[in-house]
Amino acid sequence: MEKLKEYYRQLLQSTNTDFLRYLFLEINWNNRMIGLIGARGIGKTTLVLQQIKLNLNPDETLYITTDDLYFSSHTLLDLAGDFLKQGGKQLFIDEIHKYKEWARELKLIYDYYPKLKVVFTGSSILDINKGVADLSRRAVMYHLQGLSFREYLKMFHRINAQVYNLQQIIDHKVEIEDLEHPLPFFDDYLRRGYYPFMQEPDFAIRLQQIVSITLESDIPLYANMNVATGRKLKQLMMIMAENVPFKPNFNKLGAVLGVSRNNIADYCLYIEEAGLIAQLRNSAEGIAGLRKVDKIYLENTNLLYNLSKEMPNIGSVRETFFFNQTKTKHETFNSPVSDFEVEDMVFEIGGKSKEQKQIKTAKRGFVVKDSIEIGYENIIPLWHFGLMY
Repeated sequence: MEKLKEYYRQLLQSTNTDFLRYLFLEINWNNRMIGLIGARGIGKTTLVLQQIKLNLNPDETLYITTDDLYFSSHTLLDLAGDFLKQGGKQLFIDEIHKYKEWARELKLIYDYYPKLKVVFTGSSILDINKGVADLSRRAVMYHLQGLSFREYLKMFHRINAQVYNLQQIIDHKVEIEDLEHPLPFFDDYLRRGYYPFMQEPDFAIRLQQIVSITLESDIPLYANMNVATGRKLKQLMMIMAENVPFKPNFNKLGAVLGVSRNNIADYCLYIEEAGLIAQLRNSAEGIAGLRKVDKIYLENTNLLYNLSKEMPNIGSVRETFFFNQTKTKHETFNSPVSDFEVEDMVFEIGGKSKEQKQIKTAKRGFVVKDSIEIGYENIIPLWHFGLMY
């Protein structure tokens, strides 16, 4: 355990606390067991290390990652018991999905050691979801999104902006004193600002590696798929990347990939849960309505720019951004009269010359325009929706 502690102290020493993610203050850290889930590369490890550094006694806390060689001959349950005997109070477990019996042992830790608080993180949303049913009475789950435009401004440009809710945005309440011209920053955010590692060398290569690992390793491993199926997932992802917003025809896709249409629907769900695509459903009530997928988008605009062989369609970029940001705080559906329906409002997305004709019959209709700085009446700048978290 001493080597684990040494590695933990080194990580803690190098952890920067200048910028905190939106979820940091929303988590109730007093819960006995907390699960933090999300896609690869969006900052879960940094968030938990910041909590330790800012608010906990490092001598009573231990951070470990389950891909450490220590766990080739030790169990999580044994580690938790030994740590508690040494005066430990808070155990942080990273990459929990890489530990074979993670759900069972977390339950045992919770039941056997009531004085020990546990926080665990997982990059594979799919695998976490498979185990949460057994942990539902024990673990409180939180989902971390990638950076909002507001967080990007703060993290990389030291520009402070408050969080605005949807009502404040449509009421034109947005004010940012230190941001005179937002559009150049917004364009950079759309291309590479969703991931905290955007300033690291070879951003595009790292992002493509995240996609490949998720499709070829994470999903097949935890959905009991073989290697060949992992390749089909990647092929499906590339088809969608070139055609988003993608209106799914599962029969045609099944024919192209050589699998049944039912498998295609499952594949899309797996890829969505892993944080690579977002499926836009209609707002019809009931089970049938929830199952109906009208369009498929990539999960964020950074993926769109980096996975497309050519420059992505600007309309797709705009819609992808709007969907990605609004669904974090609201249920966002396909609209029968415009692009999106959020709460009891409909939104038509376009450039600065976009007209009102699609929403003329809507009781509460708004035109969301790219390439404008200030809104008026029912016209709202697209970038304003990046300030919601």
